[in-house]
Amino acid sequence: MQGLELSYGSKVLFDASSFTIGPTDRIGLVGANGTGKSTLLKILIGQVTPDNGTLTFRRKSRVGYLPQDLHSLPVGTLVDSVMSTVPGRDAIDERLIVAEQLLGTTTDEAEQMELASELAELHEERDHFDQHYGKHRAEQILLGLGFKLGDFGKDSEAFSGGWRMRAALAGLLLQDPDLLLLDEPTNHLDLPTLAWFDAFLKRSRKAMVLISHDRGFLNRQINKIVSLETEGVRTWSGNYEDYRRQRAEEYERLLVQADKVADRRAELESFINRFRAKASKASQAQSKMKQLEKLESVKVHQDRATVSFSFPVVAQSGREVVKFTGIRKAFGDNVIYDGLDAQVLRGQRIAIVGLNGAGKTTLLKILAGELEADRGEVTLGHNVVMGYYAQHHADTLERGNTILEEMMDLVPDKPQSFVRSVLGNFLFSGDDVEKKIGVLSGGERARVALAKLLLKPANLLVMDEPTNHLDLDSSEALIEALEGYEGTLIFVSHNRSFLDALATQVWDVRDHKIIPYPGNLADYLVHLDAEAAARARGEEVVVPKAGDPKALTEKDRRRLEAEARQSRSSRLGPLKKEITRLEARIAELEAAQKAREEQLVDPAFAADFTKSRPVLDAHRVAAAELEAALARWDAASTELAGLG
Repeated sequence: MQGLELSYGSKVLFDASSFTIGPTDRIGLVGANGTGKSTLLKILIGQVTPDNGTLTFRRKSRVGYLPQDLHSLPVGTLVDSVMSTVPGRDAIDERLIVAEQLLGTTTDEAEQMELASELAELHEERDHFDQHYGKHRAEQILLGLGFKLGDFGKDSEAFSGGWRMRAALAGLLLQDPDLLLLDEPTNHLDLPTLAWFDAFLKRSRKAMVLISHDRGFLNRQINKIVSLETEGVRTWSGNYEDYRRQRAEEYERLLVQADKVADRRAELESFINRFRAKASKASQAQSKMKQLEKLESVKVHQDRATVSFSFPVVAQSGREVVKFTGIRKAFGDNVIYDGLDAQVLRGQRIAIVGLNGAGKTTLLKILAGELEADRGEVTLGHNVVMGYYAQHHADTLERGNTILEEMMDLVPDKPQSFVRSVLGNFLFSGDDVEKKIGVLSGGERARVALAKLLLKPANLLVMDEPTNHLDLDSSEALIEALEGYEGTLIFVSHNRSFLDALATQVWDVRDHKIIPYPGNLADYLVHLDAEAAARARGEEVVVPKAGDPKALTEKDRRRLEAEARQSRSSRLGPLKKEITRLEARIAELEAAQKAREEQLVDPAFAADFTKSRPVLDAHRVAAAELEAALARWDAASTELAGLG
């Protein structure tokens, strides 16, 4: 990309910006909300045309793009919809049919030889296509992304928005493009699926540009940063931590240089002012003036303003903050909760995890009064004041209101100056507060929703995916603010950095109920490994007692980690042997296929059906076995990566 320029009215996003993406570059694209990250991806895919500049792609390179929001999928069943994202299979089949028909009707020997050679090449092309882009591969990716076997035949339009995003991601991974453009791809993934996706991406060696507000995920995936700074588009080597360090070091260097230049400028100006009028010093003064003119100023970076806030002091609630009693909730035949009992105690920070569709958001909606349970009761404790941040916060804001009106409606008794000061912490100042909610970006609406939580201090915060649509800096500012929050917190998040930093207890939603685990996400994962180890030994799985708010003791942690290591070790040996066996078989099959293909490209051999037909048949059978072996190898490698 060279000389990129793009403006919207007076807002300049890119000004003569240039950068390159190498064949194996894994780029993290970072910058504040509104600086043009998503727009840059749309320029690369051709959805947005810049005002100026050139894009040059390597010959025959393929680009794949996953946007933040998806409205529809290709028509058909789930599997067909995913497979249709990879063009070319139908064209190969049509060419095969035509070639076979011609071969069956022609009597010309030269034409027969030519057609036989073409058939061999087409079969090889289709085998390669099926191996890399076939139905089995599509189903394997769909299973990894959390779909079930029963979903494969369902119509693609029958799935919810989150699942459609996963299907689009499956199509993108199936295409295996040379350049993968991902805009917040983890927003709709639960923890098991996120772990699979994380491992899948790490095995890829293709180029990638990734936007993500999850610092941990970003660091694991990238080896380069492209940052959208106030001074323009910059490129840095390493991961996000390396970028932050290099940026800080550069800032310090520039400060030192700027001070030196300022000192030298003051020295020269002082000499000139003192001796300009003296004839004996006139020539020296002139020399100093020339030096002053040549002295270049040093520009120190002006970092963009970032969200900065803290939650106000809140009144203390009673010891029991929330009690769920006998909760049942179903949507038709789909039972989400049945006889759910749970308790939330003052000061707890509860992360709710589970598979998509298990009922995480449903539970928060029932608690917030957005959804009514079919049976049971939710009881708030003494002096509890609740603040609710909905995942669909855009729908909770009045689109026709200005930002200021939206805030003032919540606290009509407060002075406008107070509301403006709160909004200033969320980067809305001056005339910005007069913007209509309807014209705001997703990140701006998220900041408005967060700002509303500060207007009325709540000692119970209920938050559903609060980091969605926030940039990385804003996401980390929210973590920092919540670390200092004195009330009780119940939240759903796919952001592992967010979960690890804040949770003191994890509620695992499964089998229509809640299973509580003390500690943060890392502790919860240790518990799961220990449970898996117990199952492998045929022992009873001991689940932590409901309502136990204590974190793991160091002794418990060491014991559980030892059990988890033992469980991993017992699985690692057989898994590695299986992978070694598969790799040997794959190499054997590929060598045999190559030998057969060398026979089939010989026109004389291909024209002799008595000789070539058995070879063709063997080629097809071996291709199917090779695809199955590759699929088993991929699954085993994924499991091995998961064991770490």
